[in-house]
Amino acid sequence: MTLKDEMMIKLSEVNVKVVLDENHVPQDIEWTATDAGQDEVRKSKAMMLAMWDKADDTTMRMDLWTAEMTIDEMKRFYHQCFSSMADSFDRATGEDGMAVAIRDFADFFGEKLEILPPSGRFDK
Repeated sequence: MTLKDEMMIKLSEVNVKVVLDENHVPQDIEWTATDAGQDEVRKSKAMMLAMWDKADDTTMRMDLWTAEMTIDEMKRFYHQCFSSMADSFDRATGEDGMAVAIRDFADFFGEKLEILPPSGRFDK
């Protein structure tokens, strides 16, 4: 019996493989996530990974994108990241007022970059 069996814990793995060119520019990003039902390899053009380092009380980040990622795709990627950060922040902290502020910024960002249709909320 392994320690995992003894403790009755679940093991979940997220694996990311990044292929770099000779200049260390990402050419290919592939990932799998066992707990998300993504056992098959999925391709990506960009990724953001943020982890809270317990020892240093700081955020460790890795932002990567391939040369294949267009500027329009990057704008949409950031907009969707802001929106999902608002949802995650709300779930993690219960600070729904601040989550609304983050969503408002995401909407502002999306409208100014013409990802979202104009609402008139941010006209001045």
